[in-house]
Amino acid sequence: MLIPEQIQLMAILRSLIQLTESEANQAVRIFQLSTLNQGEFFVRAGDIPQTIGFVISGILRLYYVDDGGNESTKSFCDENSFVAAYSALLMRQPSRLFIQALEDSKILVADYSTYRSLSESQIKLQQLNCKIAESLFIKKERRESALLLDDAKTRYLSFLEEYSGLEVRLKQHHIASYLWMTPVTLSRIRAQLKSL
Repeated sequence: MLIPEQIQLMAILRSLIQLTESEANQAVRIFQLSTLNQGEFFVRAGDIPQTIGFVISGILRLYYVDDGGNESTKSFCDENSFVAAYSALLMRQPSRLFIQALEDSKILVADYSTYRSLSESQIKLQQLNCKIAESLFIKKERRESALLLDDAKTRYLSFLEEYSGLEVRLKQHHIASYLWMTPVTLSRIRAQLKSL
């Protein structure tokens, strides 16, 4: 019998790719429910990650810390998002990334080697993995071009569009870190937009 969280994952998988009931069941059964309290880590820099996650509720922040202790936010993962330190996971190397819960969060977690073995036996899961990889590549390329080409206001407006509804759930310094600007600059942009 599937738990409600696995049924939620099944609905998302079936919205992305045509899976039979049996195929979807097989995929979601390898995911087990886990919780993270606010401030707890899914992955810490230096860990060699072994798992992938699917966010049922809550928000996770993916970020880097440089030698000076400065944090740079890579992205946020909220409900119905897959989360992992992907490159470290694929290369079986220590992560350079932290993944931390910004809210109390529920996550379905699967051992990556188990998921990979299942994928190798199911062509539809291989197609799903390809779709996920393509969407991550598009997201990465858009983010890089925004940081290189867009002004601060445009980056903020793009953030509001990409992470619709998250602004009220995130701290200002986390948003500013993601947008590569100071909290003061972010406050100024918000004030300008309110006055329009």
